[in-house]
Amino acid sequence: MFEIKDVKRAEDFVRGATILGTGGGGDPEEGLRLILEILSKGGSVKLVSLSEVDRDSVIVVPYYVGTIAPEAKTKKHVKINEPIKVAFEEMERILGVKISAVLASELGGFNASLALYMGGYMGLPVIDGDLLGRAAPELHQCTVHIFGVPMYPSVIVSETGNKVVVYEYSDIDDYEAIARYLSVLSGRFVAVVDTPLRINDAEKVVIKDTLTLCLKVGEAVRIAKNRGLNPVEEVVKILDGWKIFEGYVKSYRYRDEKGFLRGEAVVEGIGRWSGKQLKTWIMNEHLMAWINGEPATMAPDLIIFLNDEGEGITNTVLREGMKVNVVVAKAAEVWRTKNGLKFFSPRKFGFDIDYIPVEELVERII
Repeated sequence: MFEIKDVKRAEDFVRGATILGTGGGGDPEEGLRLILEILSKGGSVKLVSLSEVDRDSVIVVPYYVGTIAPEAKTKKHVKINEPIKVAFEEMERILGVKISAVLASELGGFNASLALYMGGYMGLPVIDGDLLGRAAPELHQCTVHIFGVPMYPSVIVSETGNKVVVYEYSDIDDYEAIARYLSVLSGRFVAVVDTPLRINDAEKVVIKDTLTLCLKVGEAVRIAKNRGLNPVEEVVKILDGWKIFEGYVKSYRYRDEKGFLRGEAVVEGIGRWSGKQLKTWIMNEHLMAWINGEPATMAPDLIIFLNDEGEGITNTVLREGMKVNVVVAKAAEVWRTKNGLKFFSPRKFGFDIDYIPVEELVERII
């Protein structure tokens, strides 16, 4: 068990989760505020492994679905200030049992922090892991589908007052459409609590130790800055990744479309990358990257924008003229399997190209 009970550790966690959020994963400032709220009341967050919880435990996954476009606003009067708490309580009522632990849906400054917040608020442990190993835009990108584990029953609540229970869905396409449409109706997002798991299924689907990885990455960046080291290089080392580009954002065009931030960023290279351009395709997160038109990294592998201080840059705050370092790393192995690529790959997002692992692409471009 590892306990987060001070501000420094909370900041480390959010910093690392933001980096692993690949441009998405929600607002890190809001995520940090949630964790600090727990700490300010004398609480703490306990991270545990699956082996540390009882075999008859029920684990649930709290998160938000919606666009990360900064101009998105709630369309109606706010009736429910904390819809995630309402969804959590309704899930317990539906299941007829007390929830034993909380699991993050993905990594990212907000959604990973939300799991910690709900664990601290409810006095429950948080499983040291998640269902993605990074952030991704759709409900399809969840390891449960690889193993045939359902996400239902599900409770979806909007701050505008909609409360919807999905007892069962026909397929993940329909479930994604239901949740996404409710987020569009709200104008920004909906709170979701779903995927009740027993330990046997959790052991199959959880990507383990990712929350402590967030802590490790965030701590390494902090220490590097304090010691005058290069924090970007420290991130590369911990993730066993590669720095593939450095430069200034030449253009960044995006739109809020059907509950997603969609767009592309173009970076003009400097130094060893002078005269080259990197382009990323964005659907909330960076999902595809090219250098001078040649593939550089593909979903599900990670594409991360960092500033010179080693801080992750979300696509909500990315702007033209920003200096960025582009770091890439391997996705969790489960996404690189045949079943994983059905749900998370270039073809899943409409690109007529087969997935090529980042380590093979890096050999071509470095």
